[in-house]
Amino acid sequence: MNDKPETPFDSIESAEQFVELLIEAIEESRRDVDEEIVLAEGNRSGRTQRALQLVSANLAKLNQHMTASRRILTHLKTLRRLLLQERRLAKTLQTKKSNQELSRWS
Repeated sequence: MNDKPETPFDSIESAEQFVELLIEAIEESRRDVDEEIVLAEGNRSGRTQRALQLVSANLAKLNQHMTASRRILTHLKTLRRLLLQERRLAKTLQTKKSNQELSRWS
């Protein structure tokens, strides 16, 4: 496993930051569209209003998917941390065992 990321998406943390920014942009877009829907109630055709409602619904779906992706990234970080701790523990135990065997032969 390479410790140094070469691109912005080589680490879970950088992907998580990107997803967070994307969620913020989606929420901002949805607020803007919802404002347009309110304005469209009297000024625009029903077709335009329905199209804006569809955009809002799709942005809501996208937001749900990105929120789920953020949760998955958090779980992956936790699992990585646990695996790395287990590796360190196994390495420490192996070193202690080797040292004990060496001291027996001395």
